[in-house]
Amino acid sequence: MARKTKADTPEAPPGPGRRRAFWLRSLAALAVCAAAAGALVAQRFVSDEPGERPVTVDEASRLALSRLTLFQASPVAVTLTASEGGGVGVRVEGVVDYRTRRGTGRYQVTGANGPLDHGLVVWDAGGLGLAPEPAGADGPAWQQAEHVPRQGWSPRTYTADPLDAGLQLIVQLGADRPDNPLLLAQSGARRLGRDRLDGREYDRFSGPRAQGAAPDGERSPLTYWVDEDGTLRRVTMRMPGLGTPSTVEFGGHDDTARLPEAPWLTG
Repeated sequence: MARKTKADTPEAPPGPGRRRAFWLRSLAALAVCAAAAGALVAQRFVSDEPGERPVTVDEASRLALSRLTLFQASPVAVTLTASEGGGVGVRVEGVVDYRTRRGTGRYQVTGANGPLDHGLVVWDAGGLGLAPEPAGADGPAWQQAEHVPRQGWSPRTYTADPLDAGLQLIVQLGADRPDNPLLLAQSGARRLGRDRLDGREYDRFSGPRAQGAAPDGERSPLTYWVDEDGTLRRVTMRMPGLGTPSTVEFGGHDDTARLPEAPWLTG
């Protein structure tokens, strides 16, 4: 007579305890899968999270690239708005070339009751010059500046005045090489949110803190708007004692601009 083996013997149906253990193991496996999927989704869409946080590697790279893309787009249209305090504001519309680090524009100063002053402004890494708009000269500011004689400019080195600080900031923003993204991240650059400007999405970043310029945990006074290609669209700068930050808007490449020499500071 053949002997039955264990494989030939039908198993008894699982009891309640074994069924409960099976379902517990299944639920645990599903929980692990769900957690893994959630982590992947969070990693993929981390740039869309609300609130302030440190920059990711990709964000630090785009922020680091923004100075180079600005340099490569030169000459670029630029608009500066700054508050002088006491209800007085100044606006500069012009163009800057980062290959020569020179800018030319038209400025207008306004108060609570209307315009106070206007004219031409030229600037470079060392300072700026102001001049009245020449009579009978039309066209963009850089063309009008060509008609101003050397002695027609009132030159000065940069001061802490909001206009001076804004122009000095503009000329420093472009560079012929990208920044180091690792240093940007280590120096406190943070992602603040995302905004839509002129139909395009831009991430908003606080810049790195200059060593010794701000306590740990305090934001940089500079905020940058950078798109997914590393294009810089806007920069704001908080000024001590002023509630309204200075704002720099970049309008893209201007292939018609030809900036004059720098007679306002050179001999």
